[in-house]
Amino acid sequence: MTTERATEEITGQDTSGESPSWWHRDHATFKALAGFFTGMLSVMLVPGAYAGILRLLFDYETAERLFPYILLMLVVPAVLTAVPRTRRFGTYMFIGMALTTLVVLCVASLVLYFMVRSQG
Repeated sequence: MTTERATEEITGQDTSGESPSWWHRDHATFKALAGFFTGMLSVMLVPGAYAGILRLLFDYETAERLFPYILLMLVVPAVLTAVPRTRRFGTYMFIGMALTTLVVLCVASLVLYFMVRSQG
């Protein structure tokens, strides 16, 4: 491996005179997609992992009392939105979180509606 190639891999910058790859230039589409999917995954994975860890470490009543602290997860996109360099990523992370929550709530309400309707 040449030293130019090694330097490029370590720093993420192209030393051969060509322009760097599109994701090394803070491409707007890359930030938006990464932020959206990070928000989507955080809504799906973090609450379940948090509840599982609480249940392993504490008894049921204490875990139930500590679970609302999961709302502190919303601080992450707020802080990212406040910092100018990560503003776009934080905005799309919040959008991903909000849309995922909306879709889950709508699907759950429709399923509940049809289950109650079919039983009655």
